[in-house]
Amino acid sequence: MEPLYQQTHKSTRSSLTWDAWRQPTSSPCTQFFFFFCAVVENEIQASIDQIFSHLERLEILSSKEPPNKRQNAKLRVDQLKYDVQHLQTALRNFQHRRYTREQQERQREELLSRTFTTNGTQKKILDIANMLGLSNTVMRLIEKRAFQDKYFMIGGMLLTCVVMFLAVQYLT
Repeated sequence: MEPLYQQTHKSTRSSLTWDAWRQPTSSPCTQFFFFFCAVVENEIQASIDQIFSHLERLEILSSKEPPNKRQNAKLRVDQLKYDVQHLQTALRNFQHRRYTREQQERQREELLSRTFTTNGTQKKILDIANMLGLSNTVMRLIEKRAFQDKYFMIGGMLLTCVVMFLAVQYLT
């Protein structure tokens, strides 16, 4: 039982101190990084599975220990179980963070690749207007008026700013 316990304890400690658990926060997320994380996660999961199989054997062996050593052996096995459960939880948290980061990266790439044009919206509005019975001539007049209104609005804003500037200059 002792060699198996020592081997399992050593495996648990090596998994707990694995440097790959820390995700770099300063470097950008890349496909290579995500692939590397997935490989490391698979290795850690395989290690955890192996540790669980060792723990099952250790439980059986601890129940076969002499009565004076049985409680101490069960306590040691329970402590290892506790450590492995924390390791499993940490792995799940790590996977969740990686999944969230991958999802954010995909959304970011999707937003960056999307082209924002009003042509599609304008075409939809024209289609709706045609369905409502407005002719193309009326639609062109509306578009021309909207274009002119934009210049009137900008001119009005500039005129308001000039009036406010003059009011402040002459009243102070």
